[in-house]
Amino acid sequence: MAASSLLPVQHPVTAHGGRGRPAFSGGALVGAVLLALALLLGGGAAANAHDELAGSNPASGATIEVLPPSLELSFSNVPSGIGAQVQVLDASGTDWADGPVQIVDRTATQPLRSGAEAGEYTVNWRVVSSDSHPIEGTFVFTTQQGSTTVPDTATTQGPLDVEDAPAAETQTAGVSDFPWSILLMIVALVAIAVALAVTARKRLGAGK
Repeated sequence: MAASSLLPVQHPVTAHGGRGRPAFSGGALVGAVLLALALLLGGGAAANAHDELAGSNPASGATIEVLPPSLELSFSNVPSGIGAQVQVLDASGTDWADGPVQIVDRTATQPLRSGAEAGEYTVNWRVVSSDSHPIEGTFVFTTQQGSTTVPDTATTQGPLDVEDAPAAETQTAGVSDFPWSILLMIVALVAIAVALAVTARKRLGAGK
């Protein structure tokens, strides 16, 4: 008689019975979508970052004995050889660059003419980044002694003209840098997350 008074064991209804709790709640789905969005945004920011100047020889602000035969610029990625330009100007504005820039791997080398005098030199550089956008910069260094030989010709130039730079032509007219593809993907993921949350709530309501 004591055994008959025991209540039957209530087993939870499985997902097929209609009352079981869904395997994934709406909150968990939204959390997963937000994590995916964070990964996408982080990857998009890294993809949109331009290359940077990692170092130079002579270094910025350095004081050296004489002007070297060439100046080297090292970048964070391999720049394009199209449109690269380097000026090495003395105090009078004379450019001591000799010939085109030579790019090997991540290093851009600008040959220099001999016969330079002691003093401060300003380096104006511009290259096309690996993502097809022009990047540029300026730094100075100083030489303590001048060369013994004087070149036959010398050219006097001002700073690089940004508007006439060949590198600027690499940008496609009318194309914005705004990552529209990432924005559309974010909108789609948010819509999916809302739909999943609504579906999960309806299942919970139906199971009560």
